[in-house]
Amino acid sequence: MLSESRPLVPEWLVTPDDANALPDGVWPGSAARGDNGVLALGGVPATDLRDRFGTPLYVVDEPGVRHRARRVRAAFAAAAARHGTRARVYYAGKAFLCTEVVRWVTDEGLGVDVATGGELAVALAAGADPARLGMHGNNKSVAELTQAVDAGVASIVVDSAIEVERLAAIADRRDVVQPVLVRIVTGVHAETHDFLATAHEDQKFGFALADAPAIVARIRELPSVEFAGLHCHIGSQIFGTAGFEQSASRMVDLCAQLLEDGPVPTLNLGGGFGIAYTSVDDPTPIDALAEGIVAGVARECEVRGIPVPALAFEPGRAVVGRAGVTLYEVGTVKPVRVSDDLQRRYVAVDGGMSDNPRTALYAAHYSARIASRISDADPELARVVGKHCESGDIVVDAEYLPGDIAPGDLLAVPATGAYCFSLANTYNYVPRPPVVAVGGGQARIIVRGETIDDLLARDVGLAAPTTEDTP
Repeated sequence: MLSESRPLVPEWLVTPDDANALPDGVWPGSAARGDNGVLALGGVPATDLRDRFGTPLYVVDEPGVRHRARRVRAAFAAAAARHGTRARVYYAGKAFLCTEVVRWVTDEGLGVDVATGGELAVALAAGADPARLGMHGNNKSVAELTQAVDAGVASIVVDSAIEVERLAAIADRRDVVQPVLVRIVTGVHAETHDFLATAHEDQKFGFALADAPAIVARIRELPSVEFAGLHCHIGSQIFGTAGFEQSASRMVDLCAQLLEDGPVPTLNLGGGFGIAYTSVDDPTPIDALAEGIVAGVARECEVRGIPVPALAFEPGRAVVGRAGVTLYEVGTVKPVRVSDDLQRRYVAVDGGMSDNPRTALYAAHYSARIASRISDADPELARVVGKHCESGDIVVDAEYLPGDIAPGDLLAVPATGAYCFSLANTYNYVPRPPVVAVGGGQARIIVRGETIDDLLARDVGLAAPTTEDTP
C-alpha cells in the first residue's frame, strides 16, 4: 500500500538517516564496509568480486549457510526433545541447489528435500546419502519415480492416487518396499502471496483431509509401499507460528483417526519460514518458531491422548536466503517525472528479471545499497530496474539510494540466496550469472556463469562447423 502523503512510496519504507547503512537482519553476518567504504562479503571486497568474476554476480556466504543450517537443526531437535520426540530437518533444495550447497547442509546434519529428477541428480552427484533424502512433486514421472526408488530415497511424498499405483508398480518390479508420506491439504490459508500459499483447497498439491483415510488405507493394502506418515506445507515466507499450529491441529486430528488402523510414524510439517528482505520485516526467531510449532503438536496430541509422532521440517529460504547477495553494475540513471510534482529516479542495472524474477512474480520487496563507495549525498527515492524488454523488469521496486548514484557504481541487493538462482532464466538471451562462495577472505566459483556461446550451442539451427572451420 502506498502512503497518502508520499504517493510513490510504500507505507513501510522510511527515509534512512544514512543511505549507506546496512540494516540488521537483512545482510549476511559477514557484510561490512571497509575503511574505504567498499562493502565486503565474507571478508572479500565487492569491488574485488566484480573485477574477478564480473556482474551480475550471485555471492553466497558459505559460513552463513552452514551456521544457519546448524541453528535450524539444533532448534528443532531441542524443541522435539523437550516434548518427548525427535525431529529431522531436510533442506528444501528448491530454494537454491548446487552440489556445494548440498555438501554444506549435509555436513551440518541436514537431509535434503528434492522435487524433481534433476534436483535428485544434483543431490546424488554431491554424495548425499539417499537415506537422508526426501522427494516431492505433484507430477513425478515414471522415470523420476524409478530414479528415486533405484537410488534408495528414504521417502517419497505421494500427491495423487495415480502416483500411489504408479509407484507401487515400480517398487514391486524391483522387489523393494518404498516408504511414502501422504501430502495433505489442511485448508489453512497462510498470510502470504497467493502463489506462495500451498494449503488452500483450490490448488494442485496433495489430498483433501476428507480423502486422506481412503488413500492411506490403499497404501496399507499394497505390499510394495509402506505408509511412513503424513506431510503438509502451508506456504512460504510466513512469519509467526499461528498458521503452522492451526495446520498441525488438523494434522494431529487426522493422525488420531489413522492410528485406529495402524501406526503413523512421522508428521512432516514442511517449511516456509520467512526471512527479512527489508528493514521492517520481523521474522520469528528460529528457536521461538521451533518451540511454538512443536509445542502446538504436543498439546494437540495430549488432548487426543496419542503419542507425539516423530517430526520433520523442510526449511529452505530460512537456511540460505540471508546468506545471498547479488551484485550489479549501474548502467544508466534517469529521473522519471510521474506527475507535475512527483519524480522517481530509475536506476538500471546489468541484470534484472533474468536473475531475480521474484519481484515480477510475487511483488517481492528488496533492499539495495551502493557497494563500491560511501556517499554523502542525500537519499532519493529510486526504483532499481533491469535491462530486459519488460516494463515489469523491476529488481527493487522502491528504495532510498544516494542522490549521486551514477553509471559504474556497484549495487548490492541482499537476501537473494533463495529462489533467485533457482528461478533464473535467459530471457532476451541474457546468460545466467555465476555463483561465488565467500568466507574467510576467500572467494571461489561454485557454479559457472553462462556465456552467449553456451546459449548458442543449444540452437540446432546453426550450421555445424566444417572440417575447414575446425582448428
